[in-house]
Amino acid sequence: MAQSVIVVNADGPEKRVALIENGILSELYVERERARGTVGNVYKGRVLRVLPGMQAAFVDIGEEKAAFLYAGDIAKTKGGSGDEEEKLRVSKDGVSPPRRSGKPAPIAELVKPGQEILVQVVKDPISNKGARITSYVSLPGRNVVFMPTVSHIGISRRIAKERDRRRLRKLVDQMRPKGAGFIVRTVAENATNGQVRADMDYLLRLWANIKANERIHRAPVMLYRDLDLTLRVVRDNLSPDLDRVICDDRVQHDRLKRFVETFMPDYADKIELYQRGEPIFDGYGIELEIDRALERKVGLKSGGSLIFDQGEALTAVDVNTGKFVGSKGRTLEETITQTNLEAAEEVADQLRLRNVGGLIIIDFIDMDKESNRRKVYRKLQDALRKDRAKAHITKISEMGLVEMSRKRTRESLGRMLTATCKQCNGKGYTKSPSTVAYEILREIRRDAAHITGENIAVYANPEVAELMRGAESMAVDDTVKRVHRAIEIHSRKNFHVEQFEVKGKQPGKGPRKKDGKRAEASEDASASA
Repeated sequence: MAQSVIVVNADGPEKRVALIENGILSELYVERERARGTVGNVYKGRVLRVLPGMQAAFVDIGEEKAAFLYAGDIAKTKGGSGDEEEKLRVSKDGVSPPRRSGKPAPIAELVKPGQEILVQVVKDPISNKGARITSYVSLPGRNVVFMPTVSHIGISRRIAKERDRRRLRKLVDQMRPKGAGFIVRTVAENATNGQVRADMDYLLRLWANIKANERIHRAPVMLYRDLDLTLRVVRDNLSPDLDRVICDDRVQHDRLKRFVETFMPDYADKIELYQRGEPIFDGYGIELEIDRALERKVGLKSGGSLIFDQGEALTAVDVNTGKFVGSKGRTLEETITQTNLEAAEEVADQLRLRNVGGLIIIDFIDMDKESNRRKVYRKLQDALRKDRAKAHITKISEMGLVEMSRKRTRESLGRMLTATCKQCNGKGYTKSPSTVAYEILREIRRDAAHITGENIAVYANPEVAELMRGAESMAVDDTVKRVHRAIEIHSRKNFHVEQFEVKGKQPGKGPRKKDGKRAEASEDASASA
């Protein structure tokens, strides 16, 4: 039977937590102390600018970039009833920050520049954008989520029994302060009344502490930091369906054990210390899956493949049959449909593992029958239900295209673990040696009249230099005849394939460098042609 485990790698300079569900790596979280996420943190911020045209404001919360606050994410200030109905965006287990029903008031009426405001981060800074914040604070506990600014009681839809729902609603209603609310999480279904009360009491005391700090500190200041990665993942995922939590660092193991014994004592025996010699992520095959999640191409078991192209605002996923030709007796339509069904499940798994957010276009292989398109669409819907991030998908078009959006709260795995390629500058390609050789010869013809000296010296990548001495030597000879000057070819081992220099220069100009930019001539040792 496939296991469901949380694997914690904490013995190095970064913490990595993997969630394995039924033997498959479903989610991966990485946290570096110098770049720790801010989602869930509560700040006292100061409004910097109000943007009426965007119905938003920039708020200084003490981080590197100003945070972004929409008008719809500003809770009603004191003086209102506090009991008005709010539009709650309830997730599969928990709650997203609510937004006031109806059209929000103009941003200029809600906040003013210089005003201090209590806010919580709901989306980490991504790329060049600052964090997104809300004044609808929500504090998650093990069994409940406390919402001090919303008068509402919500029960997770996964709690199916009406008897349990009534019990939990009555219990929460007895303890909640006026004008505040709670969302009861799925795990509370098996919790005792005492455990739920203890959770609520802890969150109420936490909120009182935040408010007390708000009164004595000036903005910008952080008033509350959410649990670190390890404790947060365990808090949100430890359940009867999870076999164990295994950690490779004794200090972190002991800390986890104390946390679980305090807040989830029934699961204390599920915390284990990893003691084998092999690195923990190697032992569970996670390192290989991480490498696979960073690849542009992902193979399917059938022999087909997925191609991921992630841009700034859109991710395209292309489904290919590859080597899959179907089995004997199958028609082309059946072969294509089988590939698309496998791809639908793998796409959902990869989007979750890679944490791809924003707009996503999936290009399935064209299917002639509407019934087959519906079958693939339902498969994709079912596969996405395992995902915690909210997703909206459209039906498959006749061309096999699906448009979908997936909620983004943090950087994707690729953006977190990779950097722009220095060789291609993020283009995904480099010019061929032949293209660069011809570019050099055009450069010589263009600037020959301005190059002083009897000879012209070319410095280039060894591959380009070798090409100009060999296969393209006739083109070089032709250029020599045109400019009436000898051309010397020199290799530079440290030159990128697109980088070159032509010795001698026009007044005010330096020799050419890669990407057509000018650069000072290098004095490195070279091998003359």
